[in-house]
Amino acid sequence: METKADIGLIGLAVMGQNLILNMNDHGYTVAAYNRTVSKMEDFITGPAKGRETIIGARSIQELAALLKRPRKVILMVKAGEVVDHFIELLLPHLEEGDLIIDGGNSHYPDTSRRTAYLKEKNILYIGTGVSGGEEGARHGPSIIPGGNPAAWPLVKDIFQAIAAKTPDGTPCCDWVGEDGAGHYVKMVHNGIEYGDMQIICESYQLMKELLRLSPDDMHRVFSRWNQGELDSYLIEITRDILAFKDQDGSPLVERILDTAGQKGTGKWTGISSLDLGVPTTLIGEAVYARCLSALKDERVAASRVLRGPEPSFSGNKEEFAEDIRRALLAAKIVSYAQGFMLMREAAKEYNWKLNYGSIALMWRGGCIIRSVFLEKIKEAFDKNPEINNLLLDDYFKGVIEKCQPSWRRVVSIAALNGIPVPALSTALSFYDGYRSERLPANLLQAQRDYFGAHTYERLDKPRGEFFHTNWTGTGGDVSSGTYNA
Repeated sequence: METKADIGLIGLAVMGQNLILNMNDHGYTVAAYNRTVSKMEDFITGPAKGRETIIGARSIQELAALLKRPRKVILMVKAGEVVDHFIELLLPHLEEGDLIIDGGNSHYPDTSRRTAYLKEKNILYIGTGVSGGEEGARHGPSIIPGGNPAAWPLVKDIFQAIAAKTPDGTPCCDWVGEDGAGHYVKMVHNGIEYGDMQIICESYQLMKELLRLSPDDMHRVFSRWNQGELDSYLIEITRDILAFKDQDGSPLVERILDTAGQKGTGKWTGISSLDLGVPTTLIGEAVYARCLSALKDERVAASRVLRGPEPSFSGNKEEFAEDIRRALLAAKIVSYAQGFMLMREAAKEYNWKLNYGSIALMWRGGCIIRSVFLEKIKEAFDKNPEINNLLLDDYFKGVIEKCQPSWRRVVSIAALNGIPVPALSTALSFYDGYRSERLPANLLQAQRDYFGAHTYERLDKPRGEFFHTNWTGTGGDVSSGTYNA
């Protein structure tokens, strides 16, 4: 009798291959297909050699024939048109109740569109964020599924078996919500990842240019940081990178060109925040910092023309390194607070029922932003599921209060020494703005009303009542329509 596979996977790049091996380790028979058939053959005779329950397929038709019903197929292909292409290739070989899973970093509106499109054809669809890189895919990623809820029972056991586990054994995978909710949450995860990486890089630059610490010195600093509140995957790999030597024994990190790439999820997060009117300022600055880094030739030319202060430090280096640690921790809190603000607003906009404590738990292991920090976020939402902002939670409020003097010292000393810290400083500005009872937007509204008759509300009148002033005496009394950003 021909062996039937529990699930199929299309796309045998490193993530796809590692997910197949992971599923197979957990007892699942997997059918593998790649558009370039030779890549499938190389996989079967290479990494999957000797595994009889990994079966190669030479065509989409053969892949579908190998699968148990209802069929389950994971797409691990490039986001965008390629996903739509494979959906259309699969459809002639699927039946009512079969399931397609997109495991790539698709844009959430595409996932919502595909979920609705396939529902009309009685085919189930899940958009699943998979975080953790190739190592996570192989040994346990964070898995963030959303789409057609009827599909979840078909893959729950597989996904939770292969997902990373928290220290108490809870899988870092749970159902997120309908339509594009899974990919939206993964997008925000990646946006927070951008912010986390940027504030770590700014901390590195401060220690390098201001404190004149060597990579080996900073390796020891990050090793200490990884033992406490900042214990996380990104701090851990930064520690390791700083200790890594090139072939001649010199620090490899200092030979890497300072231009950063990006694949779009941080930009998508920023665009969504603008669409929803949520100030995810730290993520935005992290994206712009990568854009600025890409202007390498312009920066080299500008460095010969534009002048600023030469970094100079005469204080206690160990004390200031601790200030940097506290500034990094405070900014990290702001980054997560902004990310959860964005998800909360998106849930209102798209009618998703997101469980924020569960999301924090899914990020607790396997993913790039995994850290002990996330347990505190879960506790905050368990204690008060309706909390508007993590900054208002007693724990995070206390940490910010403890870190605030150091945070302000770091940002101000960086500015005085001409060292750019856009993410650390915008996080502080957001904090100060959020805690301000009054902001200068009253003047801004007056300006808008002056030049465009955009109206304003008054402190001495009920909210929702709008006024226009004829500021020049010649502008007239007709106001324009109002809108909310």
